[in-house]
Amino acid sequence: MIRRVIASVLVLLMSGALCLQSATMGAAEKPNVLFLLSDDHSYPYLGCYGCSDVRTPNLDRLAAEGMRFDRMFVTCPQCVPSRGSLMTGQSPVAVRMVRFTSALPASVEALPDLLKKAGYFTGLGGRSYHLDGPPGGTGPRAATEIAAVMDQHHLRTFKDRVDYVGSQQPRDFAGIFDGFLAAAPREKPWFFWLGFSDPHHVWDADASPLGLPDAQKLALPPHLPDLPGVRGDLARYLGEIERLDRDVQSVLDVLRSRGVAENTVVLFMGDNGMAQPHGKGYLYDPGIHVPLIVRWPGVVKPGGVTQQLVSGEDFTPTVLEIAGVGQPKQMSGVSYAKLLAGQAFEGRKYVFAERGPHGGDGAMRPDIPASSFDLARCVRSDRFKLIYNATPYQKVQPVDSAGDPGWRAIVAAHEAGMLLPEHERTYFRSPRPTFELYDLAGDPGELVNLIGDPQYQGVELELKRALTEKMVLDWDFLPLPLR
Repeated sequence: MIRRVIASVLVLLMSGALCLQSATMGAAEKPNVLFLLSDDHSYPYLGCYGCSDVRTPNLDRLAAEGMRFDRMFVTCPQCVPSRGSLMTGQSPVAVRMVRFTSALPASVEALPDLLKKAGYFTGLGGRSYHLDGPPGGTGPRAATEIAAVMDQHHLRTFKDRVDYVGSQQPRDFAGIFDGFLAAAPREKPWFFWLGFSDPHHVWDADASPLGLPDAQKLALPPHLPDLPGVRGDLARYLGEIERLDRDVQSVLDVLRSRGVAENTVVLFMGDNGMAQPHGKGYLYDPGIHVPLIVRWPGVVKPGGVTQQLVSGEDFTPTVLEIAGVGQPKQMSGVSYAKLLAGQAFEGRKYVFAERGPHGGDGAMRPDIPASSFDLARCVRSDRFKLIYNATPYQKVQPVDSAGDPGWRAIVAAHEAGMLLPEHERTYFRSPRPTFELYDLAGDPGELVNLIGDPQYQGVELELKRALTEKMVLDWDFLPLPLR
């Protein structure tokens, strides 16, 4: 009897020791997470995506060392709402971040909050994280007064969610990251979000260290008219991506020189699409389809490629699973950590995105263009996309670049009656259709609206049902598309 008791006690002690050892090993092996976010960066503008017009050897090498995602879609073609999703695992609508001047509500837990609870040292730096509303001081009256209201009611909380806030001004991204690593405690895993400035408009003519790509040799996507101004704008845009490639490598060099590259998950992606027609501010693929590359040494098989649909809502759940943290129930995102590890993964059938006010959110006027104010939603499946335009009378105009040579050339060609019919419909039809339906397999430029075509009635109903369900679950304020 005594021997059995002693044996049982020894078994319990050994089990406890093994559990403690396992827990300790788990804490020690938690990977660091480096999140690199480019600004206004559309798919497919990296060499690793098959784009021969842009020279990005460093990001191409990162993709070769990890996994390339071919179907990553952010939840909004604007920086503020998109980043709200990336940090919360929910849609911008669900976390009340539709308005461009919103601050992330204090009641909504963000990724840094959850990682800090799990023992991570967290930080951010580089280009503004865009989650605390407009800055105060000088500027447009509306933005200044909104900032004053936010300060009066203590609505700016994001910088308090992290342990470290690096510089948001200089272009010395390597120095910003090195400063964070110098501050990070050695005994803790860390998460750092580094925002890059490129390829955000304005596009510098001297950005590329290799010189601008030859505008005459660029392959134009089907949604862009072949005009000299359009080609010149695209060349300058690609030049900024080439500068971004150099900046990213400078950060990766710091990671390696510090000796922590092998225990760090690196995620590189864009926050929304390019500030050109059909892109930023609009729910077509150039506005919401962005690059995503993930390198995780020892876990992600080098050279991997996936066609799975992935949403911006999925970023936080994925990082939480990587860090060994449970996903809160309110998050609608789907972790793709198992996909990274080569395990069985049940992906998405649909991704969703929204569009709301942009910029300063000034008062509505009858002549305000869609670049400043537009209310729209979309749902995208593997092959089809449905766009719901709730404010179709706003005239099309590109965000940020309306004064650039490309759009001026498009307007001039329109006035001269020289645009192709598909471009005329896309950019100058007024009002725009309330619903747009595209077969992306046969029409990747999203130029032929299939709404009303009897052959696609079933697809239209399917996507309207999916979008209605999403809008109901997110407590969306717009009228529902299914009537």
